Amino acid sequence: MVEAEQTAAAPAEEVAAPTVEAPVAEEKAVVDPPVEDKKVEESKALVAVEDPKAPKKSFDRDVALAQVENEKRLSFIKAWEDSEKSKSENKAQKQLSEVAAWENSKKAVLEAKLKKIEEQLEKKKAEYAEKMKNNVALVHKQAEEKRAVVEAKRGEELLKAEETAAKYRATGQTPKKGFGCFG
Repeated sequence: MVEAEQTAAAPAEEVAAPTVEAPVAEEKAVVDPPVEDKKVEESKALVAVEDPKAPKKSFDRDVALAQVENEKRLSFIKAWEDSEKSKSENKAQKQLSEVAAWENSKKAVLEAKLKKIEEQLEKKKAEYAEKMKNNVALVHKQAEEKRAVVEAKRGEELLKAEETAAKYRATGQTPKKGFGCFG
């Protein structure tokens, strides 16, 4: 009986498949042996008895079908796993491309702002340079006017000095101011 249980359990251990009905039938045959086998039991000899209702070919076929079912199930699981991994990869790639597009758009906006600010600064710089040039020109004009005033006063003073000198020469008088030590 132990030998029959071992042979019945061996195929179940080899294949992790759903339980097959054939081994149960063999155990029943061993538990309820025919009358002829009672003599064998009395002598305590162990004999493997096969059930004539469950031929060995049917058992092999059941095991093979169980293996095919198991392989089919494993291939479906593998296909599902590959599909899920592919979906995950595609989703991650899509999100990465969205992040890159977002980054590029933000960079473009900031670069445009920077360029606009640089242009404004260049414009202000040009305006300030123009103002400074205008101020320099204004200062130069004022300086020219002051020089002209100074030159005019000098010319007037020279003329006045010449007139006074001519008057002194005509009258024969000496000037009273300016040469205090001669006089």
